[in-house]
Amino acid sequence: MSQQNIYDNDAFFESFQSSRNKEVNFNDCIETPILFAMLPDLHGKKILDIGCGMGQHAKQYSEMGAEYVLGIDISEKMLDYAQKHNNAENVAYQRMAMEDIGTINQQFDLVTSSLVFDYVEDFGGLMHKVYLLMKDDAEFVFSMSHPIVTAWDGAYDRYTRTETGERLYANLRNYCKEGIRKVDWVVNGYECYHRTVSTLINSLIKAGFVIEECQEAHISDDMRQQYPALFGGTIHRPEFIFFRCRKDN
Repeated sequence: MSQQNIYDNDAFFESFQSSRNKEVNFNDCIETPILFAMLPDLHGKKILDIGCGMGQHAKQYSEMGAEYVLGIDISEKMLDYAQKHNNAENVAYQRMAMEDIGTINQQFDLVTSSLVFDYVEDFGGLMHKVYLLMKDDAEFVFSMSHPIVTAWDGAYDRYTRTETGERLYANLRNYCKEGIRKVDWVVNGYECYHRTVSTLINSLIKAGFVIEECQEAHISDDMRQQYPALFGGTIHRPEFIFFRCRKDN
């Protein structure tokens, strides 16, 4: 089973870091607010953050009252940044592929993940491993790229546009053909896995989760009008999908 580590590619890491350093970006303006609105009260909770990246969320969880946060990531570059810039006494970082979380000898009150499950080949298997790491009645809150987005295979334009470049509608092709997508995005040969919405839902159910909430990415009309070049396409398709699940005891 392949384990992608695109974030240790110098060009990709620098592009990602540059994007996150901008005041207006998809993560801070769309993804993080929705993800955080779905979180429970974190006071006294033991949290696992899968694919913690630069550690922003892990540090925020600490500041929001978490008792302990373990952030795991496969990228040395991401973890180096996290340990330098988002450290705290009750936050630990560990280099680990998400496929290997079954080796963690702990159980958690909350498991979170932000936009990394697109990189896992066996989504259903990973959901089963997450379930086993959770205490009874624990919660699981995560985001992924929306399947409408991951369906793109690079062979066609993402949008049909007017002659002046205005997006008319989002293009969708091969949505029902699941599997790996290899496209040129930031770097040549960027890889992710495409699955339908029903596959995501049924994988969670099969793992034993109760799905309590699902959200699709959204942003205000004001922000869309203020930054049309960045957010103009959000009226046509959601970039991300979010789930809040519970381990039923």
